[in-house]
Amino acid sequence: MSEQTEAKGWREYRREQAWALKQEGWKQKDIAAALGVSEGAVRQWMVRGRLGELADRAAPGKPSRLSQADKATLVEAVQAGAVAAGFEGEVWTAGRVRQVIAERFGVQYSERHVGRLLRPLGLTLQQPVKVTSQRNEQASRDGQTKGWIALKKRPSGQATP
Repeated sequence: MSEQTEAKGWREYRREQAWALKQEGWKQKDIAAALGVSEGAVRQWMVRGRLGELADRAAPGKPSRLSQADKATLVEAVQAGAVAAGFEGEVWTAGRVRQVIAERFGVQYSERHVGRLLRPLGLTLQQPVKVTSQRNEQASRDGQTKGWIALKKRPSGQATP
């Protein structure tokens, strides 16, 4: 059972316990203290209990287009590495994961949504390091060590040598 399912079951169990205590004649403030919740929460649960709606409600929004099995397969693919998926280098970016999802499952997601999809699965994306192809590393190091003196702030009125 996943953590999300366990948490959902726990919340539902707590509401049922509150309803049972109310049926035994407990006051709402005593129920709140016993269960470690606010009186407002107990009040809302009592309304739901009278309506017969103590069970958890379905999550709002559109259902995922990937099944739990598809998500498990995706996790395995990502853990196998980007090279195993046919990419050059071991960096998983949103674009690469998006491409794998499209190829293997026939589902199109935006790169932004890919991050939202991976987070609950315990995966994170990596940002590739961007370096210009024309960068001169030696000149860059020389500029960092020698040029900082010329750029250093001088008191007003003094000219740079």
